[in-house]
Amino acid sequence: MTGGREPGTPGARALAGSGVRAAGMVWRAARVPVLGYLAVTLIGAGTPIALAWLTAAALDRLAAPAGAASLLGLGLAIAAVGTAAAVAGHAGQYLRAEVDRRAALRGKDELFAAVSRFAGLARFETPAFLDRLRLAQQSAANPGRLVDSALSAARSVLTVAGFVGSLALISPAFTLVLVLAAVPAFLIELRLSRQRVGMLWRIGPVERRELFYAHKLSTVDAAKEIRLFGLGGFLRGRMLAEARTANAARRRTDRRELLVQGGLAAGSAVVAGGGLVWAVLAAAGGRLGVGDVSMFVAAVAGVQAALTTLVAAGVMAYEHLLTFHHFVRVVTAEPDLPTPSRPRALPALRSGIELRDVWFRYSPDHPWVLRGLNLVIPHGATVALVGPNGGGKSTLIKLLCRFYDPTRGSIRWDGVDIRDVPPEALRARIGAVFQDFVAYELTAEENIVVGDLAAVGDRARIEDAAREAGVHDVVTALPAGYRTLLGRAFDAEPPGDVEDPDTLAAGVPLSGGQWQRLALARAFLRRDRDLLILDEPSAGLDADAEHQVHQRLRILRSGRTSLIVTHRLGTVRDADRIVVLAGGVVVEQGPHAALLAADGTYARLFAQQAAGYRDDEPAAARAGHPTAVRR
Repeated sequence: MTGGREPGTPGARALAGSGVRAAGMVWRAARVPVLGYLAVTLIGAGTPIALAWLTAAALDRLAAPAGAASLLGLGLAIAAVGTAAAVAGHAGQYLRAEVDRRAALRGKDELFAAVSRFAGLARFETPAFLDRLRLAQQSAANPGRLVDSALSAARSVLTVAGFVGSLALISPAFTLVLVLAAVPAFLIELRLSRQRVGMLWRIGPVERRELFYAHKLSTVDAAKEIRLFGLGGFLRGRMLAEARTANAARRRTDRRELLVQGGLAAGSAVVAGGGLVWAVLAAAGGRLGVGDVSMFVAAVAGVQAALTTLVAAGVMAYEHLLTFHHFVRVVTAEPDLPTPSRPRALPALRSGIELRDVWFRYSPDHPWVLRGLNLVIPHGATVALVGPNGGGKSTLIKLLCRFYDPTRGSIRWDGVDIRDVPPEALRARIGAVFQDFVAYELTAEENIVVGDLAAVGDRARIEDAAREAGVHDVVTALPAGYRTLLGRAFDAEPPGDVEDPDTLAAGVPLSGGQWQRLALARAFLRRDRDLLILDEPSAGLDADAEHQVHQRLRILRSGRTSLIVTHRLGTVRDADRIVVLAGGVVVEQGPHAALLAADGTYARLFAQQAAGYRDDEPAAARAGHPTAVRR
């Protein structure tokens, strides 16, 4: 490897900027502990030098007749310096840990505040960003380590300077030899550090895959399939193969470092041994005293040890800077969706929502998902989106919520382009139930109230939403009712005002249908929004529950603008308009009866579904002829 940087790693200016940002963040988070840590670092740098001088003086006094008082004074001084060094060491450990804790808290806050500012979904569906975010999280967990490495390096510099100055008083020539011998060793160590960082960068994808397999083997999300299909050995083999690949790369680097560093250590030993021989001969010739020899040995050992620590601190600081650079890239990232320079107010929906010649694809390398889509969602009407998978239904919902912007064309809310409105203002006017809703490992009450945080503490409103979603009876039957923690990931911790902790249950699992109804309750909590989006709202429910939910949703939709996405065509027969989406365009639209009469795509899909419920139909009818269901 040459002296240049690894491909894909930041340059010197970027690393310097990352270092300044890290130091500033740590300083803002922990000023007093940082100052204390700096103080004990200076003490730690000075005490070895002081001990070497005091020891040399004591040996000189012992070699020559001297009063007991002077020896006692030197002994007390040595004891005091040694005590200070020991206390400083323990204080440094505590202060370092405190700096790490405070800095990590601030780092996590800054990182996830930045992540929360991303208005769209594109970054969360980009593997490169997810890789960067993982590294940023690692860096946010220990930003204080960078300051620790810098202070360790500073302490080593001070120690080297002190010992070099002391050594120069004894032998300027040997001091020059020692320093010159250290320069190539220092440069070689820096090159080794760059090679190690480069190796860590290269094996990053390998280690990510290893973590992926380990995650699947150790979490519940894949446990059923792994056990049913007998995938444990297969995934374990993949995980171990990735681990062996990473270990092989690390082993090659370790062997190279062993050979080089072994040679450097041998060279250092030769230099130190040569210096010791010179010092002994000089003492035998009367040119050096016993204390001088002691100081000489301590200075040579101190310089070499401090240089080793300096290099190690530099390597660690370099690695931390590389990782922290990912943190900086995330927290300083530009908005993922364009923000209007002069935002417009979003009017109350009175006319409707119009999609004008909307084209969309997820990247220039992806195919078009929507191809010149034109669609109107009239105010107060229920519009149902149906059609085959991959037709663009889910993408259309993402565009309406402005998780993405159209590649071409526009979406207008009562004539206002939604790109001219802040995303949070648009989303505040939308209620939704998504097919891939989130099952939060929170209490039942909190699982509902996340639909509208303004309802926090309003138990009556929360219970009304639960009743309308048909889940109130399920929740009240739980061990602690609405305060029951849901899911198996955590144990409940009772609040301090609860006298009997046993009244709070921990980790109660729900069925998929029960989770679905909790998600529906969130939509009922946002009943006053201008637009209601229901993406497969009855998925996971049995036939009776599905019927009840749709009866309630009809009440919720009444007089409101709503968009339903579903594959169950029987549930949208009463929609004001049914839109068939296929290939990214509208192929049919109209009410149920008109679409059946048109004998097109909708009629074919409806007939196929209806035939599955009729045992008395001939095979030809079950094959999908629409007249088989128009009775």
